[in-house]
Amino acid sequence: MSRALHDVATGTLLGVALNYQGLLKQHLAEFEQPPYQKPPVKPVLFIKTPNTRNEHDAEVVHPGNGLRLQPGPALGVVIGKDISRVSAAEALDYVAGYTIVNEFSLPEDSYYRPAVKAKCRDGFCAIGPELVPTAQIADPHSLTITLYVNGEVRQQNSTANFVRDVPRLIAEISEFMTLHAGDVLITGTPEGRVDVAPGGRVEVEISGLGRLVNHIAAQ
Repeated sequence: MSRALHDVATGTLLGVALNYQGLLKQHLAEFEQPPYQKPPVKPVLFIKTPNTRNEHDAEVVHPGNGLRLQPGPALGVVIGKDISRVSAAEALDYVAGYTIVNEFSLPEDSYYRPAVKAKCRDGFCAIGPELVPTAQIADPHSLTITLYVNGEVRQQNSTANFVRDVPRLIAEISEFMTLHAGDVLITGTPEGRVDVAPGGRVEVEISGLGRLVNHIAAQ
């Protein structure tokens, strides 16, 4: 993680679940069952707690005990100024820049209730390697996200497939909570999560943002 990112991305790590069209479609039948009976109408949010913070080229500890560990490649949006009740048209004016996030998790049983034990283990949110200013990214909704495990492509998608684009996410979240300078909005992981094992090398590449590398260590 570059020094600039350390200085800027110091706030809350706020995740958005189900923000890829393909992932949402996979779960539509489940959402039509009681007690929900319809898909979510607002962003489904979760928090990555401060103990999850991790860096480029750092280790992520596999939980062991027969548990499965899955990387979560995502575009990170770093908030530059405090925001409350901003319109989608103005939302990007409050963004300092973009970075890569690997939001590690155990497999999720419910997207409506993301489990703390699955999401918030030590080191489960790698961020980096640097902050890329908004001016350097012409369109945050045309970026290719690729996950490599031991050099092999295991997951690939595009931010063109977001359910909610970045301005809409910021507008809908800031309706009910203030986003502060330094907060990081994790815009979602696409469908097709894979398992990784100790000894593995995990890389997330996003076009224009570089490549975030982590190493999976045994417990």
